[in-house]
Amino acid sequence: MNVEEFRKYGKEVIDYICQYSSNIEERDVAPTLDPGYLKKLLPADAPQSSESFKDVLEDFEKKIMPGVVHWNHPKFFAYFPSGNSFPSVLGDMLSSAIGSIGFSWASCPAAAELETIVMNWYAKALGLPKAFITDAPGSTGGGALQGSASECVLVSLITARARAINELKGQTTVHDSVFLPNLIAYASREAHSCVEKATKMALVKLRIIDADVHGRMRVDLLQQAIQNDVNAGLTPFFVVATVGTTGGCAFDDITEIGKVCRQVSSIWLHVDGAYAGNSFILPEMRVFSAGLEYADSFNTNPNKLLLTNFDASALWVRDVMNLKSALNVNPLYLRHEHMSGVDYRHYGIPLSRRFRALKLWFVFRIYGVKGLQEYIRNHMALAKKFEMLVRKDDRFEVRNDVHLGLVCFRMRTGDEPNHTLLAMINHSGKMHMTPAKFNGRYVIRFCVTYEHACEKDILDAWSQIKCFAEEILRDNQLEISSAPASPEAERTSSEPTAPVAGKPPIKKKLTRTKSLRFSFTRSISREQYQNQSEHLGDGATPILVVDPKTLQQNFQKAAEENERLNNIKNGNTANSNAKLKDISDVDTDEASN
Repeated sequence: MNVEEFRKYGKEVIDYICQYSSNIEERDVAPTLDPGYLKKLLPADAPQSSESFKDVLEDFEKKIMPGVVHWNHPKFFAYFPSGNSFPSVLGDMLSSAIGSIGFSWASCPAAAELETIVMNWYAKALGLPKAFITDAPGSTGGGALQGSASECVLVSLITARARAINELKGQTTVHDSVFLPNLIAYASREAHSCVEKATKMALVKLRIIDADVHGRMRVDLLQQAIQNDVNAGLTPFFVVATVGTTGGCAFDDITEIGKVCRQVSSIWLHVDGAYAGNSFILPEMRVFSAGLEYADSFNTNPNKLLLTNFDASALWVRDVMNLKSALNVNPLYLRHEHMSGVDYRHYGIPLSRRFRALKLWFVFRIYGVKGLQEYIRNHMALAKKFEMLVRKDDRFEVRNDVHLGLVCFRMRTGDEPNHTLLAMINHSGKMHMTPAKFNGRYVIRFCVTYEHACEKDILDAWSQIKCFAEEILRDNQLEISSAPASPEAERTSSEPTAPVAGKPPIKKKLTRTKSLRFSFTRSISREQYQNQSEHLGDGATPILVVDPKTLQQNFQKAAEENERLNNIKNGNTANSNAKLKDISDVDTDEASN
């Protein structure tokens, strides 16, 4: 493809993107296809000869797009936002066109220096402590753009591990690996699974600390666990506090956690704010950033809540020398005469680095801090609107504290009907949501994600949710003394007036297999369920539930064994208890809840 062809086809792609964005509501939010659909549509081998761009773009629309989940759809309420905007896309286009691999200042001075400047802009906009800002007087800190929050956590943990081992080994020549069994990290049960993955990769222990009813790490249990481990001869070296947990957007108390961490010199405190950390751009949200002065590192993702497309995750550290000493590998062929320039290859895992700062620079310049604040406040207001609608209907409940854009709700029933509700929502293709376990209960996560989201999107979604719920609640008992005679009587003047009774349109029958798939649940045995209880969760892992058939079999075996022992004891040869054998799937579903 030559320049003129690129000019022509590039305009066609831009036109396609504009049309896609303008008409995205005409598409289903997510596909209901079965796995393996694309293999049937594409050849097994790559083409030997060139094909026309027209054919490629047509195949993209006809074959690829039907399998796409549209994360920037007005009715996409799943996970957290996938930050995206036209300024960011344009900045990324220029980055791709330049093709710079900015591992050092010498490899691309503009990429290195712009990253430093943008990270300082970002830190100041969020109101971060001056210790994290490169150009603040007396600061030894700074930041870098990583690929994901998982990378940020891993890099911070590796840096903390290196610092702890250096303190333990002193002047000895013992290999670092000797000290690994002694190290232990801590995170809340509501922390992201990337923390658990990082500890596995770093070969260190992880202790999971229970959360309170609001989803916040219990500081008293953290302090107790650290003291117990110190008494046992272990070395606490890493604590992760979370601001904006995946399950319920809970905010750990950084100040109190920081005070505990300061009591043990070997502890590195990392604060993970992948989603909610961006909200600190709002002065009114900085009540949750109090205590960051105790943190050794902090991360947040502009590719979640700052309109910057993936990948872009910002990591700041209090002392960059700790980071560089842990990750510095400086072979001769990478050295250059301008060693005073920043070499960001020492700030993360990969050597090669994209020019990520360019798209973030575009976003800050085109929107300005005020524009970004307006965008986040709109998400917050719409989430509060949805929370109000849910709370006004006694058939539903909100399970989390709504501070930002996430509302965790459920019907006041057992878990199984809520599985069905989410499955029906997602199977319709008209909305997309995901579940979580919050305070031990299955909840449906409703997160405002669309850049231009408005009240109509929220009202339409609530109306559809109630339609599905009406059908489910005909056959399920509420967990309250009595359901309201007419929840619609309390409808606000701005709510849709269409009746909610009747069966909503569903494309095809929702089988048990599809119900599990579209409710993001996975049915396993009780033994497997118990073995998984000590793992951290995330927004992608299915919610594990006990298989009712397995549960029934366990009941049956227990009953038969009980009766056998009683027969031996009493010499009784009475018939087996027939009642247990007649337990239905519905009965065991209730038992599993």
